Amino acid sequence: MPTDTATELRSAKPSLILRGVKWLMGLGKPVFPHTAEGFEQRMANRRLPEDAPMPDKFRRDFQVADWEAGGHPVVTIHPKSGPGAWHMLYFHGGGFVQPMFKVHWPLVAAMVKSCGISVTVPLYPVVPEAPHAAQDAMADAVFATLAEHHDPAKIILNGDSAGGHMALALALRLARKGAPMPGKLALFAPWLDLTLADPAIAAVEPHDIMLKIGTLRDCGAMVAGARDPASAEVSPLYTPETELALLPPTRIWTGRHDLFIVDSRTFADRLRTAGVDAKLYEYEAAPHVFMAITPTREAKDVLALLKDFVAS
Repeated sequence: MPTDTATELRSAKPSLILRGVKWLMGLGKPVFPHTAEGFEQRMANRRLPEDAPMPDKFRRDFQVADWEAGGHPVVTIHPKSGPGAWHMLYFHGGGFVQPMFKVHWPLVAAMVKSCGISVTVPLYPVVPEAPHAAQDAMADAVFATLAEHHDPAKIILNGDSAGGHMALALALRLARKGAPMPGKLALFAPWLDLTLADPAIAAVEPHDIMLKIGTLRDCGAMVAGARDPASAEVSPLYTPETELALLPPTRIWTGRHDLFIVDSRTFADRLRTAGVDAKLYEYEAAPHVFMAITPTREAKDVLALLKDFVAS
């Protein structure tokens, strides 16, 4: 059954560490240029992107398995004691166009340690060097492989930002095919509408130190290619209610200084209307994918909630 309310404010005031990190982030080079023109120039002139390597200490602290799906590398990280009862398939963010960031690895490690789960990380190809369809194909292949060795009902799909989109899109593809479904869905600041059509997003933009509407719309159009970026296929915010009803219990975590908070609220309400056990957790003044800043009080709260969600 759905939980009592769709949205819960977990932190009414940002922690000191979070405020300090945001200040430092504001001084540095943005992950994404703040203008569409800057984004296009960076994409046109960039070198072939490479995934940040997994830290060497992971092989000391965990059991690590390296494998491939669709010709691309995949890493599975188990607790030191062995595979967990639950297995997470985690998709990193980066607007579909950026590889695995260095900051993603500590987040993966924290989830393994905090939740006692195994986590599989696909190092998927990125747009525009590869079509978006190649990302979906790899996601399908990785899940199929995991489902051969692990009860799908004990698999949780997770991802941040564009990775949250990928996790959700995978669950919807499985539902449409009538295939075995993952047991749970966890979304960290998911990108749900590649067009950012809701006018309410403009009020959040001045507070978002990472994301800008024009840049994301340009990026979304690049990712969509010949497809309509406002279609449910590309922007899962617009998925019909009959399909949303097929999704497993879902939890969403988003900061209030994140452009995606507006669509996260809309989507959480749509899930509950469709009868899905869904909840959105919000954090005041938290930036995009703040849970990757693992030392903060806010990130620790996310991990505690995730642990409870897996155990429930």
